[in-house]
Amino acid sequence: MRGLDRYIGRTVLTSVLLVLAILVGLDALTSFIDEVDDIVGDYTFPRVALYIFLTVPSRVYEYMPFAALIGCLIGLGQLAASSELVVMRSAGVSVSRLVWITMKPILLLAAFGFLIGEYLAPRTAQIAQSQRAIAQSSEEVFVSRFGVWNREGNTYLHFNAVQPNGVVFGVTMLQFDDKQRLQSALRARRATYQGGHWIMERVVKTNFSSWETTRTRYTTLRWDTGISPELLTLVVVEPEELPITDLYRYSRYLHQQGLNADDYNLALWKKLLQPLTICGLVLVAISFVFGPLRDGTMGFRIFSGVIVGVCFRISQDMLGPASLVFGFAPLYAAMLPIAICVLVGLLLLTRAR
Repeated sequence: MRGLDRYIGRTVLTSVLLVLAILVGLDALTSFIDEVDDIVGDYTFPRVALYIFLTVPSRVYEYMPFAALIGCLIGLGQLAASSELVVMRSAGVSVSRLVWITMKPILLLAAFGFLIGEYLAPRTAQIAQSQRAIAQSSEEVFVSRFGVWNREGNTYLHFNAVQPNGVVFGVTMLQFDDKQRLQSALRARRATYQGGHWIMERVVKTNFSSWETTRTRYTTLRWDTGISPELLTLVVVEPEELPITDLYRYSRYLHQQGLNADDYNLALWKKLLQPLTICGLVLVAISFVFGPLRDGTMGFRIFSGVIVGVCFRISQDMLGPASLVFGFAPLYAAMLPIAICVLVGLLLLTRAR
């Protein structure tokens, strides 16, 4: 029986990895073509290639559920087309046993994907975003269309680029009073985190009052704030690319600042439920092979997998914003598509028996 486990597991895993490589490769290629249009300044062709390379782990994590779905359809479909599944069933191997055999390599793949999404992808995504922003930002301007915004009380901050080592470029700081009137505007070329505070360089500060405007220049200026380099690196990348611990920590920080953290809560639940997402989609794939797609062609199986994956993604993309608009828990938005996949898969498998 171990030989059967290894044979089915190897077939399914090979198909999933092949599909994953194709999906990631196509997505990286299209992104590379799009990035070429943004070549400017120091953002040269080699830097574009480096940026795409650094975003590969994030793409692997993103496409893993859909690769598992289509790969299982292909791998099990090959076994069904060659009547090997029929022979296995005739030899007394139950459907539930075949489901578990198929799930074992998928669980290993889900664990591998979880490690990528938790440790590798966030780090490389932060490096990629900061290096691109630095390369695309000009030394002649303070504010760039690249970078991130943040808020601390009545102070609004913009950073052109944030590096993970505690250095930020292109700092803009707008200070308002309780009546939302602009009190001061500060701009700095660079800021470095040292000993629990920031040291800003080449600073220009403009103070506004009802009767005059004054401007002061500083070579260096100390900035005391609760914003740490670790916190700033969290806003460089999209919430979906952050690790679970950082999502939880940053959502709490946003709550403390009186800001909306639903986007980060939604991303947190999606990451926590990613292994269940993979298992749910694979369960649908298995049920299709033993049910309506038992005698289908390979092309039709791939087409069916793409349709299911697209429908699953659309439901996630719709329920996520809906939870933010209508105010229901992000957990329900992340869990509902998975629950539907599991129910559909179990229903079709029950009928297949």
